[in-house]
Amino acid sequence: MKLLLRNRGAMLLLMLNIFLAFTGIGLVVPIMPTYMNELGIGGSIVGLLVAAFSLTQLILSPFAGGVSDRMGRKKIIVGGLVVFALSELLFGLAESSWLLFASRMLGGAGAAMIMPAVMAYVADTTSMEERAKGMGLINAAITTGFIIGPGLGGYLAELGIRVPFFAAAGAAAFVAVMTLIVLPESRLTAQLGTVKPMQENKDRLISQLVRSYREPYFFGLLIVFVLSFGLANYETVFGLFVDHKFGFTPKDIAFVITFGSISGAVIQVTAFSWILNRFGENKVISASLLISGLSIFLTLFVHGYWAIVTVTFIVFLAMDILRPAVGTQLSKMAVESQQGFVMGMNSAYTSLGNIAGPIVAGVLFDLDINFPYAVAALVLVLCFLLSLGSGKRMSRPDLQANHSD
Repeated sequence: MKLLLRNRGAMLLLMLNIFLAFTGIGLVVPIMPTYMNELGIGGSIVGLLVAAFSLTQLILSPFAGGVSDRMGRKKIIVGGLVVFALSELLFGLAESSWLLFASRMLGGAGAAMIMPAVMAYVADTTSMEERAKGMGLINAAITTGFIIGPGLGGYLAELGIRVPFFAAAGAAAFVAVMTLIVLPESRLTAQLGTVKPMQENKDRLISQLVRSYREPYFFGLLIVFVLSFGLANYETVFGLFVDHKFGFTPKDIAFVITFGSISGAVIQVTAFSWILNRFGENKVISASLLISGLSIFLTLFVHGYWAIVTVTFIVFLAMDILRPAVGTQLSKMAVESQQGFVMGMNSAYTSLGNIAGPIVAGVLFDLDINFPYAVAALVLVLCFLLSLGSGKRMSRPDLQANHSD
């Protein structure tokens, strides 16, 4: 019997690791308006700060994954937690923008170490029948981290603007020690060191990105990019937008984001499979793109606290339905031997969207407070129009046969 069923404690510890990493990412969202005022930085710097995390994670993830094959998952997970703790501590102590950048890049390095090692640990310790359940639990921890992060950051900020980051650093250090003591190594000693170093990880990543545009599922990857771009764009400047336009406090911002995220996650857990089975991936993807684009556009025109809460709820709901719908469609289009490649491209395009979205949002915010949401809405609606003509191609069963050639 594999570890997922035999040792639930190990799975819970893995989920805690991933949850903590993604909670730390979201802590910054409701606090950035205050940080902007304290340090005198503009929207462009805020966007670059968010992008720096994702860029570092994108570059280092393939390398960290290869190192975990040779050294073992446990060492890389613990090392990633230590790096992550240092990044949160540095962010809390920072008095200049360059230290904020150093902190975010350290955070990206920590996430790059933790995430692939945790995913590989699950693959090492589950059978093929259990794999989907194991990955589902890890993704649930990621989603929960994204939900809790902004809310926790906003409420802890009531105690002091830097308190959330010190709390995250302490929690990461504690979990690192617990992981070092409790978590067993998933790879046998004989397996360690037998994998050859991947000296061309960067070249491989670039060539895989170039190759992906010729694949039949490329439009699905394009939607992944647009989804990540739009959501990162929306979240990066949301705190700045409502702070400048409505005078929201960090606590107000935290509540709006947390309410929207939790509502979307609940729908995802309770009704997503019914929606997908009832309408099919193509219709669900197209509808979600249109609804999210129009809802982001509506953000420019609504007034009042509960109006913002309502629109945010709709945006997160559409995004939380769109993300797994695209992932499901991509997994169905990929042949069994290339599931890993397709999921790797899914992750890469997500990172690219998480890099481009904040940068564009920050630059546009400095030009005009309304520009980031206007552009995000336009991109999503254009992708919706493209999806209307690409649905049949994305669902043709013979593509899998062609893809396997």
